[in-house]
Amino acid sequence: MSEVKFYSGESVPLEMHKVRIVQKLHLVPIEQRHAAITEAGNNTFLLKNRDIFLDMLTDSGVNAMSDRQQAAMMVADDSYAGSETFYRLEERIREIFGTRYFLPAHQGRACENILSQVLVRPGTIVPTNYHFTTTKAHITLNGGTVEEIFTSDALEVTSEKPFKGNMDLEKLRALIAEQGAERIAFVRCEAGTNLIGGQPVSLQNMRDVGRICREHGILAVLDASLLADNLYFNKIREAECRDMSLREITRAVADQYDLIYFSARKLGCARGGGICMNSEDLYKTIREKITLYEGFLTYGGMSVREIEAITVGLEETMDMDMVSQGPQFIRFMVEELARKGVPVITPPGGLGCHIDARAFLSHVPQAEYPAGALGSALYLVGGVRGMERGTLSEQRNPDGSEKLADMELLRLALPRRVFTMSQVKYAVDRIVWLYENRRMVGGLRFVEEPSILRFFFGRLVPTSDWQEALVAKFRADLGDSL
Repeated sequence: MSEVKFYSGESVPLEMHKVRIVQKLHLVPIEQRHAAITEAGNNTFLLKNRDIFLDMLTDSGVNAMSDRQQAAMMVADDSYAGSETFYRLEERIREIFGTRYFLPAHQGRACENILSQVLVRPGTIVPTNYHFTTTKAHITLNGGTVEEIFTSDALEVTSEKPFKGNMDLEKLRALIAEQGAERIAFVRCEAGTNLIGGQPVSLQNMRDVGRICREHGILAVLDASLLADNLYFNKIREAECRDMSLREITRAVADQYDLIYFSARKLGCARGGGICMNSEDLYKTIREKITLYEGFLTYGGMSVREIEAITVGLEETMDMDMVSQGPQFIRFMVEELARKGVPVITPPGGLGCHIDARAFLSHVPQAEYPAGALGSALYLVGGVRGMERGTLSEQRNPDGSEKLADMELLRLALPRRVFTMSQVKYAVDRIVWLYENRRMVGGLRFVEEPSILRFFFGRLVPTSDWQEALVAKFRADLGDSL
């Protein structure tokens, strides 16, 4: 996307693409939405797409493909082994990241599973700038623990700090000194940090972390799933990167790590994933797990058509017009909400607009899942599906007590090249109405609670009749409007 000055003075992101294929949406009446969210157990993951107007749950696997990606899918080589399609992706990975070896997997979660099995042992520690839900689950299932060593400003809701995803270097050094390098399975950096607002990591911080890891012989690992957004922020917020191309920034980032893994459902805009590295020994160890859990080494559980699309998608990630689309739409939405007094995470990060549910619903205790309640309420009044990123997304402590999250966020993802400006403005309008009526919203409690990754398929009910009251107020204020 480009920054264009409007004669009116309005600042609006300008799409650098045109829409040639459309998919019909449905906005069902609020009473039908009430029935749908009740049937889904107040879990937005369990909603049926037919009942959703704007799906802002995630950007995973739902970014719009380009015409070049769709065209590439038609030339895929269907061979089970030795597919030319794979070798084209392998070559693109080598060219962009500068790594010698590449192993495909069906998505990022598969990479996390395999890496945890290979690298994590009971009693080992994985320091990270911030955990991700599935990453933490895989590490703990293999007997490891996650140590978050984020900086002091990472959890500030309102801030002007440009890189709140940075790792605290002194905490990292102290952890290594206290525990010993031999207990560190690997150091993991997530660029950017999903659960605290999509906040980016600076190239300088990556360099510093990489240097510390090399000094102590510790493996440095990058989760590059959200790298496209992070590259944009490196380019516009970091002085060193302003005169660098995205390709140069990407290579500089990759050079700091021993291993890189990613979900292509995010990075590459197609369904798949992979692991990149330079170590032949590590490659040979990991490849055995690929064939056991994913598939042969030249497809790794992916459709070859998706592999062709990823190859093109990674190349398109080196285009500033492409990587800027998400962050600029997110910034617009964040700034519009902030002007209306709605508490949002600033500065705007990647992946989506993040609403501070703890401030939005300050009257709802954390143990009643305010971010989950806000997600349920927003779907109810707008047909907008977001994702809870708070206490509901955590796992209970070993003694069964609730682990209260550092932040209670409702994430409204903005997949690339999917939504129009009028749709974003509609979402803002419904959020503002809900904020003005926020005292009506109550909490949630579990009636079906899985022990692992409960946010995916657990079921909850309201703690009172607040949803019925909200429907009635919506009708009183907006009449026959959907």
